[in-house]
Amino acid sequence: MEVMLGNSPELIAQAHAIRHQVFVVEQNIPQQLDLDGLDTEAVHVVVTDAGSLVATARLLQRDKSCAVMARIAVLKQYRGAGVAKRVINALLSHATKIGLTVIEIHAHAYLRDYYQHFGFHYVKDVEVVGEHQLIEMHYCLNH
Repeated sequence: MEVMLGNSPELIAQAHAIRHQVFVVEQNIPQQLDLDGLDTEAVHVVVTDAGSLVATARLLQRDKSCAVMARIAVLKQYRGAGVAKRVINALLSHATKIGLTVIEIHAHAYLRDYYQHFGFHYVKDVEVVGEHQLIEMHYCLNH
């Protein structure tokens, strides 16, 4: 599997294709909520397997020290194979390299334990999106 990081138009288009399948088709989240106009400002990670799209996520920097990790999506046939871990670790590594100190995520509530294994800490319940309760969690990077 290949892990690519960047924000080229081609990478963003690949990310959109994965997110459409996972969020819009599978999770019934309205497409306009996913396509928020911030993709060109974010760094994206896209994972492929022999040229086939597998997974994506993005990191959107808020300021010099904080960014939001979001839009984490793995195509159904690749779930359970550790791909999300690769995606998350790639963005955490990038965040460390660029000097960030805090990463925020708004994750599905049922994934709380999963993200806690990475070192994210629960902060609070936030909005409901497409019938999915989201929670805010933070990760503090050590420099």
